[in-house]
Amino acid sequence: MSVPLSVLDLSPISAGSNAAQAVRNSVDLARHAEEWGYRRYWLAEHHFVSVASSASLTLLALVAAATSRIRVGTGAVQVGQHTSASIVESFGIVDAVQPGRVDIGLGRSGHRRAQFGAEASTAKGGHPVLDTVTGRTEIRDGVVVPPPFDPRRITDRSRFVAAGEALQQPGAESLEFADQVAEIRALLDGTYVASNGVELHAVPGEGIDAEVWLFGSSAGESAKLAGELGLPFAAAYHVSPGTALDAVEAYRAAFRPSARLAQPHVIVSADVVVAPDDDTARHRASTYGHWVHSVRSGTGAAEYLDPATAAPLTADQVRLVEDRLAAQIVGSPATAVERLAALQRVTGADELLVTTITHDHADRLESHRLLAEAWAHSTVRAA
Repeated sequence: MSVPLSVLDLSPISAGSNAAQAVRNSVDLARHAEEWGYRRYWLAEHHFVSVASSASLTLLALVAAATSRIRVGTGAVQVGQHTSASIVESFGIVDAVQPGRVDIGLGRSGHRRAQFGAEASTAKGGHPVLDTVTGRTEIRDGVVVPPPFDPRRITDRSRFVAAGEALQQPGAESLEFADQVAEIRALLDGTYVASNGVELHAVPGEGIDAEVWLFGSSAGESAKLAGELGLPFAAAYHVSPGTALDAVEAYRAAFRPSARLAQPHVIVSADVVVAPDDDTARHRASTYGHWVHSVRSGTGAAEYLDPATAAPLTADQVRLVEDRLAAQIVGSPATAVERLAALQRVTGADELLVTTITHDHADRLESHRLLAEAWAHSTVRAA
């Protein structure tokens, strides 16, 4: 069986455009992704930055209404900033109109141990524990594996702190991630009991035919929990290429068969830009480093710059983003297929999740179309 491709959309805002246009672009891309044979269309969730997928559950409803066959979901809901009930009820409303197509992707962002970002962990006392990792970039059978990014290099965390405060009610405290996943699953299967012993039922939401996925970028809690619960797992190579392969290994090591899955099921993400030839693809992808730098400098994801007018990054700026630049898959259809096939081979991924950002929407459409056409003629097969 061929390894399926899916789409992860951040609904990026291009310089000179606006959030309303970015939302319309996402709906348009979803329609095309369905036409081109992608299996899933997932939406990321980011707040107070220049991407338009902040209300991913609302955007999910628009995407579901604009399509008819492709699976639609989140990649992922930042569960620490939502109640379990609001998540299940929102997905329930979408499923009521588009039954059997919903993927509920859950991520730790917003939780106490995830408050410093996906690439950091936190000790019991609440202080960040950040590993210093040194070394050289490896090439594992064609897959770029850079040294893990050290989050201590992000010196300005004021925006992260401010956003965290704005996204929760004063005094609110998130559940532990495992506890909230358990709540969500209980609400879905109709076994939820409140702390005072009262049974509660999510209407709509309870009993929907939805797939629950956990997301992670390291060999930490999310990967292990997904394995222990027998849930499918999404490894974020596009976010943390230095640790995503470890996350896949940790998931498989922890996996226990469940009523849902008899064996592990993994989707691995990658940032991809495809054009008719390598040079054109490199040009269209040339401001990706600027965008990643805006994230890692602490200012938050900026508007995506036009390659025709953007000044090159300085040497110091490149050093902050070089791992992501090295891991981005950029080139002609043949180049992209070769590198994605290597990623699938090394990780054993059952599916691949493609995220693409370009300044021009037409270039993003072309990238996904060219990749889908080339992939359909490739010989990549699931294990």
